[in-house]
Amino acid sequence: MSLQERDKKHIWHPLTQHKTSKASLGIVKASGSILWDEKGNQYIDGIASWYTAMYGHCNPYITSKVTAQMLSLDQVVFSGFTHEPAVELSEKLIEILPNNQQKLFFSDNGSTSVEIAIKMAMQYHFNKGEKRTTLLAFEDGFHGDTFGAMSVSGLSVYNGPFEGLLLNVYRIPAPNGTNNKEVIELASKLISEHAIAGFIYEPLVQGAAAMKMNNAEGLNKLLQLCNENNIITIADEVMTGFGKTGTNFASEHMATQPDIICLSKALTAGLLPMAITTCTQDIYDAFYSDELAKGLFHGHTYTANPLACRAAIAGIELLQTDTMQTNIKRIIASHQSFASTIKEHPKVKNVRQLGVIFAFDVDIEMERYGDSRNQLFDFFMKQGVFLRPLGNTIYILPPFVITEDELQKIYTVIEASLALF
Repeated sequence: MSLQERDKKHIWHPLTQHKTSKASLGIVKASGSILWDEKGNQYIDGIASWYTAMYGHCNPYITSKVTAQMLSLDQVVFSGFTHEPAVELSEKLIEILPNNQQKLFFSDNGSTSVEIAIKMAMQYHFNKGEKRTTLLAFEDGFHGDTFGAMSVSGLSVYNGPFEGLLLNVYRIPAPNGTNNKEVIELASKLISEHAIAGFIYEPLVQGAAAMKMNNAEGLNKLLQLCNENNIITIADEVMTGFGKTGTNFASEHMATQPDIICLSKALTAGLLPMAITTCTQDIYDAFYSDELAKGLFHGHTYTANPLACRAAIAGIELLQTDTMQTNIKRIIASHQSFASTIKEHPKVKNVRQLGVIFAFDVDIEMERYGDSRNQLFDFFMKQGVFLRPLGNTIYILPPFVITEDELQKIYTVIEASLALF
């Protein structure tokens, strides 16, 4: 019996309406930028498996480091204990983070990193004797699936059934360079009328909103406005972190740095689940007290798992190599070349790129998970390319180790797909 058939018996997949979806494809092997299914078919992983495996699947440097770690320490409670991989990771991460970041809080995934950030922002004010219960966020943002993360997300396709149960959030448009003044005016009005504790945003690229890109200058002005009003700023870098925007973190494109940063996905190079919420010394100091209740009482069983920490250390080491930085520059240059060609196509609009993130819209209306979108997905897979269109948006976010031939095949298949419409 195939993996597909066995899977259907018991497994409930994410982001899937099983009554109308096809059976899930059985993947049995991965290496570099390539996935293999149980029939031996190969697929170029054009989105690094949801932006995680940025140094390639089963990277031997990372797997060797984690294998060695398994032989000395696999797991230990992180409340009251510490260990070398967590301490070393904290040191290496602080070295490459924006220089205002000083403290790390470990958790399990992107959603929980956001959940912790929201708690930090709200309790920061509470601990200082000020009641602020409202949050500010971008329209069309996506920050995860737990309740706090859903609250600050603006995509109702994901959280519609829970709207009446969420935190109090006001949404503003993301600045795009043409609406910066209006965005600042709206944010100023909301700040004057409400006790806003924190502002959460995806810096420069809203991934789930179909790689919608915002304006660095406008975002920087928003961050300055928040600073002036003692509003905690939270950069959700779960998708954008670790080299994808051409810098280590998307926040580096702005002069004003966030108070809190959320990290996951590429943090552990796609090998093991883990997340980190980082913050400034000022945030941490608001919880540092003789009063027990002022502590941040949040924890996960696998917090700072030694194996995941070791994978993250290896990933940071690879990111800083000349080879990986050269690869990133090569991908950026290839994307720019492809953009100059594809933007002239009559069925293409809104070509956009930041770092290794490339996207454009097919000039046809499509539902996010409708028939036309599924037709695109199926076409790509039949050609041996794994891309995951978001409605009529086709995007590429490849592993840094993708070869030029593999990248050129993705471009060729994308161009061919436009003949479907």
